[in-house]
Amino acid sequence: MEIYTKDSLIARLKEIREIGWIENRRTNNVGGIGNTLEDLLGIEENNLPIPNAAEWELKCQRAETSSLLTLFHMEPSPRALKWVPTIFLKKYGWPHATLNEKSFRQTITGMNRSDRGFKVVVDREARKILISFDSDYIDPRHTNWKSSVFERTGTLEELHPQPYWGFDDIFHKAGTKLHNCFYILANTKREGGKLYFAYNKILMLKKFDLEGFLEGIERGNIYVDFDARTNHNHGTKFRIKPSAFPILYDEVVEI
Repeated sequence: MEIYTKDSLIARLKEIREIGWIENRRTNNVGGIGNTLEDLLGIEENNLPIPNAAEWELKCQRAETSSLLTLFHMEPSPRALKWVPTIFLKKYGWPHATLNEKSFRQTITGMNRSDRGFKVVVDREARKILISFDSDYIDPRHTNWKSSVFERTGTLEELHPQPYWGFDDIFHKAGTKLHNCFYILANTKREGGKLYFAYNKILMLKKFDLEGFLEGIERGNIYVDFDARTNHNHGTKFRIKPSAFPILYDEVVEI
């Protein structure tokens, strides 16, 4: 396995960029874009051999992807209320599309309310990221669900208390999950039945920036993703548009 200094890794990434189109080396692997880059670097999967490696990671994304990137899982507070299985699913859930179960599955943002009236709100004074509910924004096609919420809760007012994530908790969680990283965006093409990658954009990202995270929520680049059904909570996730990933960092250097 190759051992790199930060400078020699940057030099090698530049060399790979200059090669241009490179055939996918992991044809049976959905992570082929990252695995092919690791092969070109001569390193093991998810193991970046540079000094202070625990503080750095290598991330690779398709430049044209619209799929959201999961940042981390984190359940809302107060944790004792078990918000998702006990309140959201039981009191605000709706029939699952294919199973005889309740579902509370939606991706919400700080830009607009969802068709069921939910929104993410950044409260800088209270230093909290809140989930808000406003029944006035429920789409007419969910009228039956709206009535069922009233039957189950006795109200269509704002959530009380409101589920939240404290700024300090977010900063700690993100600090353990979002390391400094080399972030590479690759273009893709198919030719002759084969998949090719071109690792065209290389960014060096340093130090998690809480304000960038909060602005990402407010501007609709970061989402809160609930994914629960009866007896199955798959975890509450913060997710981001891949193109917006650099906003999470205080220092962004294009190489």
